[in-house]
Amino acid sequence: MASTTCVLIGAPVDSGKRRRGCLMGPAAYRTAGLAEALRSLGHAVRDLGDVTPAALRTLEAPDHVHALSETVAWTEALLPVARDACAEGLPIFLGGDHSLSLGTVAGVATYAAAVERPIFLLWLDAHSDIHTPVSSKSGNLHGTPVGYVTGRRGFDAFPSLPAPVPPENVCLFGIRSVDAPEREALATRRFTIHDMRAIDEAGIARPLQSFLDRVTAANGLLHVSLDVDFLDPSIAPAVGTTVPGGLTFREAHLVMEMLHDSGCLTSLDLVELNPFLDERGRTASLMVDLVASALGRRVFDRPTQSFA
Repeated sequence: MASTTCVLIGAPVDSGKRRRGCLMGPAAYRTAGLAEALRSLGHAVRDLGDVTPAALRTLEAPDHVHALSETVAWTEALLPVARDACAEGLPIFLGGDHSLSLGTVAGVATYAAAVERPIFLLWLDAHSDIHTPVSSKSGNLHGTPVGYVTGRRGFDAFPSLPAPVPPENVCLFGIRSVDAPEREALATRRFTIHDMRAIDEAGIARPLQSFLDRVTAANGLLHVSLDVDFLDPSIAPAVGTTVPGGLTFREAHLVMEMLHDSGCLTSLDLVELNPFLDERGRTASLMVDLVASALGRRVFDRPTQSFA
């Protein structure tokens, strides 16, 4: 990937689940030196500050659904911001919980349709997030973005999708916590799925490279949504949805390095960082290092860090 303009956009979304703290994520990434890391790699950086949600509207929802009006307001605000930012460079959305991807992915897909290029989505997460507001037992809307952007029914309160993401262009990578309604939904759609068992059996490089080759062959735009819980909680504790058995430090960097080598990456979400749960900033620092790997930092250029 040649030098590019990285457009940083804070999305302090904290409505997608009941455990609070993700609204502090954008500040944590900035404090951990994300802009400085990108500039050190030769990229220009524009920080557009934090998005604010649209005006709240009273919306009817099933009793168990948490903060529907707030999450819809964030989606309404983020969709046009994401769409427009793609024309300015490589947008990096600093979350915020994963419900922010309802807006960011929809916006990026809208931009892709406007420039007549296919959109692809690489979902790096412990969860598939294919629920609808109705199917989710928890009612936490951070478990719904894949369902929304691929056009599942049940999102009447949300903005109409100008350009749904075709399920066959979605790769769910590293998932390891999927409930029964999600399994049923995945079984009827043409997602590419590499769960942790498949990764344990086949390794990371081959399945990921196969997906990236598809993006390249189609001249597609690739949006990557990176959830902190994609990583093993032993190296990334600052997340409210920890699931044991995630990627190791080295495996995660390999994913990022392969993204850089492919030249496919065109937009990026960083989600579910809860600084309230972190240990002296170690998770925020790791996420910044992963972004640096995706944008060109080589393994022997990586600085040694100490948390002692």
